[in-house]
Amino acid sequence: MNNSLPGSDPQHEAQLILLAASNHNLETLRTLLRTGSANVQDLDTGYTPLHSAIAACEVSPPLSPAGSSRALEDNVHMNGHAVNGLDHRRSVYENGPETTADRASNGNMAISAGKKLRRPSELEAVEKTVRFLLQNGAIWNDLDKNNETPGCLAKRLGLSHLYEIMVDAGVRAEMLLSRLDGYELLQDADDENDEEQREQEEGLEPNVRSTEFRFSVNAAGLDQITEIEHNERAQEVLNEATLADVNTEDYLRSDLTFTSGSLLDGDKNGVMMAWETGIMRRTAELLAPDRGLRVLNIGHGMGIIDGFFQENLPSTHHIIEAHPAVLEEMKKAKWVEKVGVMVHEGKWQDVVPQLIKEGTLFDAIYFDTFAEDYKKFHKFFEDNVDSLLDDGGRWGFFNGLGADRQICYDVYTKVVEIDLLEAGYDVEWETIAVPDLDRTRQWEGIKRPYWQLPTYRLPICTFIA
Repeated sequence: MNNSLPGSDPQHEAQLILLAASNHNLETLRTLLRTGSANVQDLDTGYTPLHSAIAACEVSPPLSPAGSSRALEDNVHMNGHAVNGLDHRRSVYENGPETTADRASNGNMAISAGKKLRRPSELEAVEKTVRFLLQNGAIWNDLDKNNETPGCLAKRLGLSHLYEIMVDAGVRAEMLLSRLDGYELLQDADDENDEEQREQEEGLEPNVRSTEFRFSVNAAGLDQITEIEHNERAQEVLNEATLADVNTEDYLRSDLTFTSGSLLDGDKNGVMMAWETGIMRRTAELLAPDRGLRVLNIGHGMGIIDGFFQENLPSTHHIIEAHPAVLEEMKKAKWVEKVGVMVHEGKWQDVVPQLIKEGTLFDAIYFDTFAEDYKKFHKFFEDNVDSLLDDGGRWGFFNGLGADRQICYDVYTKVVEIDLLEAGYDVEWETIAVPDLDRTRQWEGIKRPYWQLPTYRLPICTFIA
């Protein structure tokens, strides 16, 4: 929808909005956003008003060779970029030029983007601007040309408070979307058909929410509650983020490749990889610390966590696995012959109701499926875990949603925690360091890296006391 004034230049209007955001000028923003959008983007940088407001805190290297206070003033400033020629610079140092003790060995001034260069009043102005933009429909996870969301930018600049504001904005958006999703059937059929026809006429892809459970969710691939102008860049990001080519039925029909270090589907997507061994070992230790427990694992994969469960000699060990190729590998490894092991062939949606009907209870449950979205996982713990887990039992899951981008991971971790609480579960998180997967070339030959973060947050869930 174009709310611009008749005869106005949209690009000029966008530049004014971005400049006002960069200068944290709320009065000007209020005036401009009466007719303009909080989601305009700069053609050169891809900055939205949120990006501009946060980037205004950046101290931009490289700095000019020192030699005068003027050189410092030219280099130490708020927001080291200009929007189509509109300079956004603002000086931030408080006590005059830095001393020569701050010089780097190459003769240039090395000035960090630390808090000492930002007045509290300036940070307060940034926060007010960011909150104002969010209240006026700014999208929390739009990407700029540097492939950063506003939250990514805040994290890179060390602005933890602004980063948390962006995380909370993402949580609110995702929680609202999940609630609205339940009311889709109330939409008028004619309205829905009109919307689909409009999208087809404009050459747009349908709005697909891609939240595959063991895959990453790219920042711009999440649904938005505000209207997005579908420019070429936005559509490109949406297409990259959509995982519509990965779904349960296709996966179960695909040929799998087993190696010593990975399990890949027919499209070279990583189903499971050996680098997860440390995560699985610690998960098994926390879920089933004692011998003789009753264990249920949903999703065998490479069998890493089932191997660790076996080390503590469970009294019963149920494994649900749906992929024929994995089941064949399990037979070769003689899993069905292990004492106390019972392998259930099929999807958990078919097996779990039978276990519940039989009154089978467990002390430890682990959920780690592939090519299933968050809705299915939510249904699992909301409708089934309380009938499977005995009093005092623990359960967990592979926490991999949004793991290609820190802010998405933090958003989904909070969303999951809220949903678990509503379903009646406490969750404790343990942080585990993840090895440098790029340095060790873990992703060579893999279509889509599903983990890009330095740490993993391991969840252990119990009934609320």
